[in-house]
Amino acid sequence: MEYRIRVKGTLLKYKGILPYALALFLNAFTDLGHKIVIQNTVFKIYDGHEQIVLTSILNGLILLPFIFLLTPAGYISQRFSKVQVMQYGALFAVFITLGITLSYYQGWFWWAFGLTFLLAAQSALYSPAKYGYIVELVSVDRISGLNAVVQSVTTVAILSGIMVYTFFFETSLSQSYDSESDILRQIAPLGWLLVVGSIIEYLLTLRLPYKTLTTSQPFDFKRYIMGSYFQQNWKSIRSNPAIFEAIILLSLFWSISQVILAIFGAYAKSTLHEENTIVVQGLMAFAAFGIIIGSFFASNISKYYLHNGLIPLGSFILTITLLILPQSQSLITIGVLFLCFGIGGALMIVPLNALIQSRASKDELGFILAGSNWIQNVSMIVFLYLTTFVAMAGYDSIPLFWLVFALSLTTTMWLIIRHGDYLLWLFFENILALRYDIIPIGLHHIPKNGSVLLLGNHISWIDWILVQIGVERRIGYMMERVIYEKRFIRPIMKLGKVIPVSSSAAKDSFRSAKKRLQEDKIIGIFPEGGISHDGELGKIYPGFQIIAQGVEGVIIPFYIDGIYGSIFSRATNRHVPMKNLFRRRIRIIYGPALSIDSDAKTVYDAITHLKETHVSQ
Repeated sequence: MEYRIRVKGTLLKYKGILPYALALFLNAFTDLGHKIVIQNTVFKIYDGHEQIVLTSILNGLILLPFIFLLTPAGYISQRFSKVQVMQYGALFAVFITLGITLSYYQGWFWWAFGLTFLLAAQSALYSPAKYGYIVELVSVDRISGLNAVVQSVTTVAILSGIMVYTFFFETSLSQSYDSESDILRQIAPLGWLLVVGSIIEYLLTLRLPYKTLTTSQPFDFKRYIMGSYFQQNWKSIRSNPAIFEAIILLSLFWSISQVILAIFGAYAKSTLHEENTIVVQGLMAFAAFGIIIGSFFASNISKYYLHNGLIPLGSFILTITLLILPQSQSLITIGVLFLCFGIGGALMIVPLNALIQSRASKDELGFILAGSNWIQNVSMIVFLYLTTFVAMAGYDSIPLFWLVFALSLTTTMWLIIRHGDYLLWLFFENILALRYDIIPIGLHHIPKNGSVLLLGNHISWIDWILVQIGVERRIGYMMERVIYEKRFIRPIMKLGKVIPVSSSAAKDSFRSAKKRLQEDKIIGIFPEGGISHDGELGKIYPGFQIIAQGVEGVIIPFYIDGIYGSIFSRATNRHVPMKNLFRRRIRIIYGPALSIDSDAKTVYDAITHLKETHVSQ
């Protein structure tokens, strides 16, 4: 029987996925719709630094509730059914949008401006339940996939909101208007679109399946005022370095995005001489297309585990985009750059959000998600404050572009240092995927932690890449020093933490490998001592026993099938069937754990058994 980790089927088989996705769509569509109306009104009436300041204030009103309501949002998400939270949140939005519609008809611009805060407060209370519900809807191995769907649905909603509300805004507007009030009265019927969206969203939340409550502790208002809840949330976040790092990176991305959104309107008006809101919003909408593309790419790459290599890759794409954007005058070029900005952003936020959800315990998930929102929104508020300060000082948008570029460049350099090995593996895996269909089987046999010695057959020059594919833990290989010392190979092998082996210094190499095993690392060895010329398993040399001696851990045998006969193998007769000229299927089969004290014969028999039970003759 083949044990595959590869995800089969569709997310739609999970009950509640469709109404959940549609409710998220309408929630984002409605929230953004009102913002677009106000933002376009500001764009029409104000210029230069006034426009940047008011746009920053508008974005600040959207973000502030996520800061002030951190603790209540996390508590509500943990105390009550997440479905109930979403239902009441959607119902609350119906009444808010009715108030917004009234303000449109009356021409109350500043009233409508202020109601942005109330609509954002609804989203702030809604958010932890919305994202925490993902873990309740699907199994752990589908979290990354559903995150990609959620990100894509939200992005499509944002894209649709930008285009729909901007189109109706422009077509409803006459050539004669003197103030914000005149504009609001002319586009007032758009308010009913907000109301209808909120009503349908509420009806969809009634179709969501209920899940078990997670806590019954009462909310202590005194503790809230004294900051005790905040300290609890902060402690939960800081106790897990991986979660804290993910939150900081998300904060940086969204902060940079807020600055770009705040300044691009002024940049388009002053530098590109473009005053049509459809064009301006349409250019920024390309970022939404990019997020959709990047989300599905990230989901596909992370089908076996959350691939950290996506994070520095996404940051690198963002950095290049921010370098070129302020120097571009062509609308087509700017549209492509926003598309790339979205792709890079998605490559970061999909694995980062999935990492937070998968690493947090169910008891703390609501608090951690609320805390994550708080940190991200504080960061965005700070960046918007700096944007406002720079604008009020009389500077235009260009210095702000270079400021966020410098920040993005610094982040990218740090990420390459931090996750360079994952980025390297991501590159190798995707290059091989162009030619080979690589299928790991039995990944569940590999322990998530503890010392592991991987032993298997050696068929090709790329076996070390094949064995790593699908395995989240980084494998430290042992390699002949003659190959390791080659000029172009050594930097890559050093980044991959390869242990060089030579006959003159074998003891030192074995000592290094043993030390890593004692540190609960995973070591990969091809115990045949060389690449097979005939594709058959050769003699297993007992050198691995020296490394394993006295170590607490397990041996995981593996068998590589399908690579023999390729250009990477040592096959003397490379006659390949015609079907393999297109795509070659390669399987890496992992077997059950063996005792760390197993001898060469036991390992040989285990590898042979994997071949006999999984490989058709």
